[in-house]
Amino acid sequence: MSHVALDWLPVPADSRALLRELRAGTAPAGLDAFAQAARHDLDFIQTGRLDHAWQERRAAAGVEASRTLKLAILSSSTTAHLHAGIRVGALRRRLDVEIYQCEYGQFRQELLDPGSALHAFAPDVALVALDAHHLVSSARLEAEGATADAAAARVIAELSGLWRLIRDRLRTPILQQAALPVDPELMGENEHRLAASPAWFLDSFNHALRASASQEGVHLVAVDRHARRHGLLNWHDPAMWHRAKQEIALHAAPFFGDLVGRLLGALRGVSSKVLVLDLDNTVWGGVIGDDGLSGIVLGQGSAAGEAFAAFQRYALMLGQRGVILAVCSKNDEAVAMQAFAEHPEMVLRAPHIASFVANWDDKASNLRRIARELNVGLDSLVFVDDNPFERNLVRRELPIVAVPEVPEDPALVPLRLADAGYFESLDVTGDDRARLQQYQANRQREAMAAEATDLDSYLADLEMRLRWKRFDEIDLARTVQLVNKTNQFNLTTRRIDDEEARAVMNDPDSFGLTFRLVDRYGDNGLIAVVICRREGTAFRIDNWLMSCRVLGRGVEQATLAAVAAEAARAGGDALIGLFAPSAKNGMVREHYDRLGFIRVEADGADDAQAVRYALPLDAVAVDHPAITLQEA
Repeated sequence: MSHVALDWLPVPADSRALLRELRAGTAPAGLDAFAQAARHDLDFIQTGRLDHAWQERRAAAGVEASRTLKLAILSSSTTAHLHAGIRVGALRRRLDVEIYQCEYGQFRQELLDPGSALHAFAPDVALVALDAHHLVSSARLEAEGATADAAAARVIAELSGLWRLIRDRLRTPILQQAALPVDPELMGENEHRLAASPAWFLDSFNHALRASASQEGVHLVAVDRHARRHGLLNWHDPAMWHRAKQEIALHAAPFFGDLVGRLLGALRGVSSKVLVLDLDNTVWGGVIGDDGLSGIVLGQGSAAGEAFAAFQRYALMLGQRGVILAVCSKNDEAVAMQAFAEHPEMVLRAPHIASFVANWDDKASNLRRIARELNVGLDSLVFVDDNPFERNLVRRELPIVAVPEVPEDPALVPLRLADAGYFESLDVTGDDRARLQQYQANRQREAMAAEATDLDSYLADLEMRLRWKRFDEIDLARTVQLVNKTNQFNLTTRRIDDEEARAVMNDPDSFGLTFRLVDRYGDNGLIAVVICRREGTAFRIDNWLMSCRVLGRGVEQATLAAVAAEAARAGGDALIGLFAPSAKNGMVREHYDRLGFIRVEADGADDAQAVRYALPLDAVAVDHPAITLQEA
């Protein structure tokens, strides 16, 4: 049986040649080179070869700390054959993952023993992978009067206890594998009428699992959904279960690994942010420059037209949940915009598009322009184009941009994008839903700036108000999301999870602040996070990160004033600033210098790799000429 295809990725012409290229040369290939090799549709054997090559080279690759993760797998079945797929799935997101596998069926004992190898490993993330046979056995359906629904509720309660134990002992985010529907039906289409049916129990369990995981902040690996889409026998080999207790089949291992990899990426904030669309034969059928407005294929009247409209609806829904939409087309801009303004069947309209680039330049150059305009990294872009030539050109010129293989039938494009998991998200916040409005407001600010005669009057006319408050549960999800997604204006690139954020909230010697910027054009949303910890009589700034879209307005100085006020309230007399260089945060290299901090020696502090700065609180300017500080 062939492997479960990662069909949004190109098939390698020669997978062995990929490895030869990685091993060639005098300098060892780094993370980016292996990530590029991983962005192919690789089967189980090819995945294993690439993983083996990475394991040989990773020590010499010099992967920065923000790109490394330690994953512990707590399973009731054999999962060693999944490790390579997980590591390669993470490599596609430019993450280096080290895996610890608990002894077979001994995860609870290792959790309870503080001297175990699991505790010594100190994982960053825990994956709970309980096989369906184990779950059915735990359900005790053979007991008199047992029902599938009641058994599911009981097993979920036990599982919740395991989650609490993991949080208490390991203090990590949790990934929970859903149950594969491996048990055959006993009644048929009306299986739900058999009270103690194992097949119905697994359905009931998965339904209850989703509700409980949402309540408790656990993130699902939804293998049940994918197994039903691809066919159970593509995911589960009953013979291998009986021989080796492998619940997930070898040919599904690369796809499973990608599911885990995209969740690890979401935890580390490396999911894509922008969907960039070609127009002709991608958003509508035909070439608008040749066929005219009335000649393009879109909407009611043909199957293809309805499929293109359905793809637009899918893109619009992605935009409504927070994905930024952009256009990159070889077209005359006025002609392309005419369709958005006048075609009655268009679902997408100009206000939905945050960046609209239509000209005759090459698409790689235009994608660079879009990234600059939106102030995001090129690795945030997903470019959808029906033309294989354009796809291959962008992959060659901009290997960091995600370029999915697009099926010829437009009806299949939404499913292909969903399978790819580029926009994997752990939660949807109010700021996500308001992102389009924030970009539209930013255009108005830029237009106003272009008309202003001097910067001071422009900033004053914005009527900015910086609202700040301590961490709370209301903004917790967005706070963690911003910390984990921000790379450029990020002084230390330290990542946190929900539990670490709550620990800051409950620590009397620490404080975390969130900042929202509001001006005459609207709410910019949550734009900055600062975390400080007491160090003697000072407070050390462990995290300071800010959205790049608000730079150039003096927000940094206003933020410092709020941080100083909170440090003074907590009894501090100075601030210690840390700068830990990364591959992307060069823009803040002189951040503390610009704010008046003085570089100091580390004096044996823990952060030996970070540059340290100090500033007495009485040297911080309290007022800002253009920004009003408002404590929430």
